Amino acid sequence: MLDFACWPSPAKLNLFLYITGQRADGYHNLQTLFQFIDYCDYLYFKPRLDNKICLLTEFTDVKHDDNLIVKSANLLLDYAKQQQLALPNIYGMDITINKKLPMGGGLGGGSSNAATTLVALNHLWQLALSTDQLMAIGSRLGADVAVFIFGHSAFAQGIGDQLQAVKPAENWYLVIRPAVAISTKFIFTHSELKRDTVKRELKQLLTLPFSNDCEPVVCKLYPPIESLIQLLSTKCPTRLTGTGSCIFCQCDSKEQAEHLQHWLTQNNTTVKLDTFIAKGTNQSPLTQKLIF
Repeated sequence: MLDFACWPSPAKLNLFLYITGQRADGYHNLQTLFQFIDYCDYLYFKPRLDNKICLLTEFTDVKHDDNLIVKSANLLLDYAKQQQLALPNIYGMDITINKKLPMGGGLGGGSSNAATTLVALNHLWQLALSTDQLMAIGSRLGADVAVFIFGHSAFAQGIGDQLQAVKPAENWYLVIRPAVAISTKFIFTHSELKRDTVKRELKQLLTLPFSNDCEPVVCKLYPPIESLIQLLSTKCPTRLTGTGSCIFCQCDSKEQAEHLQHWLTQNNTTVKLDTFIAKGTNQSPLTQKLIF
């Protein structure tokens, strides 16, 4: 029997990321390829009697009501009330999280947490909202939330909200997080960020070497990341995901990833770092939970 109190909140990788322009509202037009990996936070939901939403896990740098988990739960609750959807008599929730995904790592942890909260509460409250309806709600919290609700690896355009399901190879990855904090806003507002990559069809993009338009400016600003990418690129394809700070190495097998992880431990002299091994998966672990 499935444990519907425990819900996975997976990480994503940007297998490629191109910035094709900047809009008048400040957002950037992108072409990016999202793939999930089987490395997740886990959210736990327990009903409470006073109909309040309470996140019991403390975050030192985010206030309770500003946390995307709380904001997404309250947003769904407000939507249900506005649409006069039938809520259970007791709909309050205590929420806790086993946090494994690093904040500010380019893995989409906050967006994934918001998406998992929306999907889980839609199920637990029996609201019967469609994926499209949940994606529309999630888009109000951030551009990346939609892909985690979409639940399948996707080619994304626009600001990352126009999604097309794709099936890239489900490789093994060594993911490295240097002890470097990078602000997404800082990178996307940097004057040297490349914003004029030519827009191309997906078929063409899949035949070209993958790259990330954020990587050059991140490497210039954060030399330890540049050193790590140069070091690891001698072994296998290595790129930044999102605006970083996480780097991922594309491996042919779990054994290769394990060998590379050990090799890096012996050869890294640049910066303190954490590593983990994960497998790409084109169906989100969150969607797998709902189906199976």
